[in-house]
Amino acid sequence: MDDVLAVPDSASAVFGDRLELAVAYAERLAGPGIERGLLGPREVPRIWDRHILNSAVVAELVDEGRIVADVGSGAGLPGIPLAIARPDLEVVLIEPLLRRSDFLTETVAALGLEGVRVLRSRAEDVRPRAGFDVVTARAVAPMDRLAGWTLPLLRPGGVLLALKGRSVSEELRDSAASLARMGAASWRVEEAGAGVVDPVARIAVVVAGRRGTAPKQGARQRRTN
Repeated sequence: MDDVLAVPDSASAVFGDRLELAVAYAERLAGPGIERGLLGPREVPRIWDRHILNSAVVAELVDEGRIVADVGSGAGLPGIPLAIARPDLEVVLIEPLLRRSDFLTETVAALGLEGVRVLRSRAEDVRPRAGFDVVTARAVAPMDRLAGWTLPLLRPGGVLLALKGRSVSEELRDSAASLARMGAASWRVEEAGAGVVDPVARIAVVVAGRRGTAPKQGARQRRTN
């Protein structure tokens, strides 16, 4: 197990003096996470690059001191790596399934992650008083459905950061009408993790406008391909 979970050199640059927390989280994913079916056994050799580091590099797109909701958090991805890398953030892990929310609660306690809390709920049932600054999601749902769940959670000007695959540009293009209808102000693709993960993480960035407002002129053209 130790050889399989060897810590890559790039992890030190991402987590700094909190690297031990990231290592402890990797061990929990490879142990209880696998045992409880949150990850498949074949994912163990890829826990660092495909899961932890791929999640943590989202921090490049999050401003200091933000309040973040991680929707469909599952095993805590990307919310927990983000919280480890960025202790300045307040992170809410939103997960509806009991066995997953239990794992999250135990992991947050075991790692002593201050500023992180677990909310067992469906995203569509959450009613934040002021709206979150940032919502993250990883492998949760197609973009049009995901936007329907997450845009109502954001304050005006808040940002949805959705980790997607290589087809993210096409998914945004195909969802453009739905995004506009749901009040997104703009949307684009950003890359994160150059020099840390290969391939780099491709992230759909959707900025929330006010409900019922149309996107600014040219918003669709601001997407990157």
